[in-house]
Order: sequence, then C-alpha cells, then structure tokens
Amino acid sequence: RIEKHQQRRPSSWTTLLVPLDLPATITNYSDINHCLLVDSLGTWVANCLEQDDTVWQQTLQNLWNSLSKVKGSVIFVAEEAGWGVVPAYPMGRAFRDRLGNVVRYLGHLANPVYLVTGGHVLNLSTLGQPLPDNGTFGESPQT
Repeated sequence: RIEKHQQRRPSSWTTLLVPLDLPATITNYSDINHCLLVDSLGTWVANCLEQDDTVWQQTLQNLWNSLSKVKGSVIFVAEEAGWGVVPAYPMGRAFRDRLGNVVRYLGHLANPVYLVTGGHVLNLSTLGQPLPDNGTFGESPQT
C-alpha cells in the first residue's frame, strides 16, 4: 500500500516511515518552507496505543510544540473512527478516543478543514463551526 502511494506522488517528494516519533520528525523539517503531508494519523495513533496516558499526554504536547515551529504547511490525513460501532474492547475504544481527540484539536488549529467522503470533498471550515474547547484535547477518556 505504501509503495502504491509513493508511485502516485511526484518523484520530488520524500517519503518517511514514522511509526512513533512524529513530533521529532515534524521538528526536523520545521525550518523548511515546504508542505509536510502526514498520512495517516490513525496509523500513528495505533502505533502509540501501548503508551500509558502520561506518556501519551507528553507525546501530544510534543506534537503541539512541533507544529508551532513549522514554517511551511502541514496537511494531516486522518481516518474517521467515530462514525462506526463502538468498539467492544478497551484498546479499540482507546484508539477511537485518542484519534478523535487528536483530529478535533488539529481541526481547531487548521484552516481550512476538509472532510472527504463518498468521493466528495466538504470544506468544514465554511460549512460549520468548531466545537468549543472543553479542556480535554488529547486526553484519553476512561475506557
């Protein structure tokens, strides 16, 4: 699958496999005035599921800090995990909750925000209003 993605993209693009340390990778490229494409947030969140809540909170803080240093644009691609059936197992619920919180927070930082579904692109920045920050960005609810 990764190989197919690489073949569809311009040869001038650099592809990095970043299973865990996304914040450090973003920081390493923050001085470059280019576009960074992070595809996919769900894979990164899944790779971090073994982190306890304290480590996860630090990972998120590192991510937010890395984004504040970026000179260029960052595009995040994320799976929509909240529309399906509630996962039966704690790990599945943790994935859904963590990914949902990350996407929600990034949605507050980003402009514009798009939803791609059914072969259509919806600009959520023009069609809706962000939910207010309830102070739980990045937190892992009890599963």
